[in-house]
Amino acid sequence: MQENILPWALLIGYIVILLLIDFFVLHKKGTTISVKKASYETIFFITNALLFGGLIYWFYSSGLVANPYDYSGTKAVVTYLTGYLVELSLSVDNLFVIAVIFTSFKIPSQFQHRLLFLGILGAIIFRALLIGVGITLINKIPGMHFIFGGILLFTAFKMLKDDQEPVKNEEPKGFAKWFKFSKIIDGDNWVTTVDGKRVFTALFGALVTIELTDLLFALDSIPAILAITKDPFIVYSSNIFAIMGLRSLYFFLANMLERFKYLKYSVFVILLFVAAKLIVGHYYPFPEWLSLVVIFVCLGAGVMYSLSKDQTRL
Repeated sequence: MQENILPWALLIGYIVILLLIDFFVLHKKGTTISVKKASYETIFFITNALLFGGLIYWFYSSGLVANPYDYSGTKAVVTYLTGYLVELSLSVDNLFVIAVIFTSFKIPSQFQHRLLFLGILGAIIFRALLIGVGITLINKIPGMHFIFGGILLFTAFKMLKDDQEPVKNEEPKGFAKWFKFSKIIDGDNWVTTVDGKRVFTALFGALVTIELTDLLFALDSIPAILAITKDPFIVYSSNIFAIMGLRSLYFFLANMLERFKYLKYSVFVILLFVAAKLIVGHYYPFPEWLSLVVIFVCLGAGVMYSLSKDQTRL
């Protein structure tokens, strides 16, 4: 239907404009991003995510988008913001993994933004495919919400287990060894020559690892957002806006990840709540405002406790 095309066109257009601003205006090739600049960029992307909430209200209150769950404009915005915050909170764990990837491949800071920028381009495509599959499965297969809820519970407890184990900064094995990724950084080249043979540089190895990592995290985050809503437009828009802000958030928190390490426990509680909502909510719907309250309280408590423990160590 014609009325369903405009919202998707505006969403894709909005994303393209933000990516162009990010690549051509906010960053110069081969430059290192300071914490101050990253903080401004983080505010920029969060602000745009909130501004898009205004478009969400317009789309749903005016009937411009397919609305299978009969959301009002207000309920659509609350659901969008809840999904955005859930995805953003789950991305905290992703930040630690990105830091390990950059350390493992010894990627200089001036090349890190380029890798994350290309990573978001892949995420835009792969997330759309995985979200489509997830919505189809949960709508077509009875009891699929139990499986997705189980995935979230497994992720939550695995996160606690991993938090107790030291992270080893080793180069990836398996596919990295198979494709013969080298340890060489040859400027911004993806391929270089070593002893007369063409091999992939560490830059390309890090990019492939980031893309595969995003796919693995998508297997956790997509069931989480489907616990909030199964509306395709809200699921995809909240997911993509959260991912787009992840790059600047990484550079903002890169030097402070240790200070906020207790956020992992906040994410753990959020995952437990979302899993319960996915499983129990099928029979007893949770009010939308409750999800927002739980997320804000958990993240706020994690930040405050992390800062208090950091002050204690000083």
